[in-house]
Amino acid sequence: MAVTFDPTDPGFLDDPYPTYARLRREAPIHRHPTGFVVVSRYADVTRVLKTPEVFSSEAMGGSQPRTGSDGEIAPTSGSLIGQDPPVHTRQRSIVNRGFTPGRIAGYEPRIRQVVEDLFERFESTGQVELIGQLAAPLPVTMIAELLGLDPKRRDDFKRWSNSLIVASTSPGESRSDPKHRQNFAEFRQYIREVIEERRAAPRDDLVSVLVNAEERDGVLTPDQVFAFASLLLAAGSETTMNLIGNAVLALLAHPDALERVCADLSLVPRLIEETVRWDPPVQMVMRLTTRETELGGEALPARAMVIVLLAAANRDPDTFPDPDRFDLDRNTQGHLGFGFGNHFCLGASLARLEARVALESVLGRLAKLRPGDSRVERHGSFLVRGASALPLAFDA
Repeated sequence: MAVTFDPTDPGFLDDPYPTYARLRREAPIHRHPTGFVVVSRYADVTRVLKTPEVFSSEAMGGSQPRTGSDGEIAPTSGSLIGQDPPVHTRQRSIVNRGFTPGRIAGYEPRIRQVVEDLFERFESTGQVELIGQLAAPLPVTMIAELLGLDPKRRDDFKRWSNSLIVASTSPGESRSDPKHRQNFAEFRQYIREVIEERRAAPRDDLVSVLVNAEERDGVLTPDQVFAFASLLLAAGSETTMNLIGNAVLALLAHPDALERVCADLSLVPRLIEETVRWDPPVQMVMRLTTRETELGGEALPARAMVIVLLAAANRDPDTFPDPDRFDLDRNTQGHLGFGFGNHFCLGASLARLEARVALESVLGRLAKLRPGDSRVERHGSFLVRGASALPLAFDA
């Protein structure tokens, strides 16, 4: 039977890795009946990601902000993820100012304080819903502070960022759903108010950097400032949340590794890298061919939509031996969990830092960590992978 790729199928969403393995073996350049092309081998995936002149990021939302049916700018459209060089290079250099190594390292004391505050709410109870009580509020708080947003509204930020991701990448969800439309409207209104405040009184935050790039440097348009802020809030919270959750799920599925890391917290950085290889928060990205080309021995036409399976490439046995095995001692160099090429994840260093601090606390302070429920609830997106809720028990 021919291999099929249906990212909306519940079985695929529950465990996509058998499908990825079949694609690599039987149809590494898979032509879907609807016309798009699915790429799953490491060599082909990296070639796509490192040649933006042939495989354009326009597929990720377009280079210009799009107006929705309600007449409003669609969140994240026209942002960095939809740009190609040289525009991408110029605009990324602006946002990089908020993600310098020194600036990220300087956030560690604040991250530890946020984690401590969150732990106070559950550490004595013997149970925690890891996503809602730690993995979600930590990165939402930090990206809000980086942008210069009010961290007291982190519940709103989580709700808004969840809509940005889920509305367009989950079966049965739609941007036209009233709840998502309401979330988008609230988010647009809030971000626009913050932008206008920074025009009047700039601060030492990333929204001020973006506004300055618009007003003084002329590099961004007002709509692009809004799109940047939308992207950073969504990507900066969802990715780290899922990384933390996926790391704990991996350890619960591998008790020997859990025991080992709990006994030696210096292994947490290895845990993070192997998690991002083995079960990455971002599963795939999209590209659009700019001209007729060849990939993996197959001819592709111009304007072909290409689905680039990062998670499948991360389990390519030609690159990572015995790839389905979760191995803390593995050489993970070259994994694609944070992307590759000019679109390598802007906030990777912040995500690693937040995940390290959170996981050191979870594994070092919560004794005899174990599942609090037999089934993991996932949020259902085919683009990002993670738990929507993760109940855990521990000895208080």
